[in-house]
Amino acid sequence: MFSVMPKAEAAAVFAAIGEPTRMRLLDRLGDGAPRSISTLARDLPISRQALTKHLRVLESAGLASVARDGRETLYRIDPTGLLAAESWIATVSSQWGSAIDRLKRHVEN
Repeated sequence: MFSVMPKAEAAAVFAAIGEPTRMRLLDRLGDGAPRSISTLARDLPISRQALTKHLRVLESAGLASVARDGRETLYRIDPTGLLAAESWIATVSSQWGSAIDRLKRHVEN
């Protein structure tokens, strides 16, 4: 299990997945297979330059990784950022659950 994610890292993950184009890119990478920029660009109404910027945001948030294969740059999903964010959400959810239980006991007494 991951430790609690620092707030800055959590903010980067949530900011990255909060943008519709990046969500589409994560959907396309979701099966774990590496994809080239040209494959990822299909049906997206943005330039290659904009696509590269989106991919860099995903990479810096720990949501995608990049590798070179000859002259081709390949991207694949990296679950590290999502797993850490999931752990952060579970921790916050547990804290809220405990607070609600305390409030319930207080109201009932």
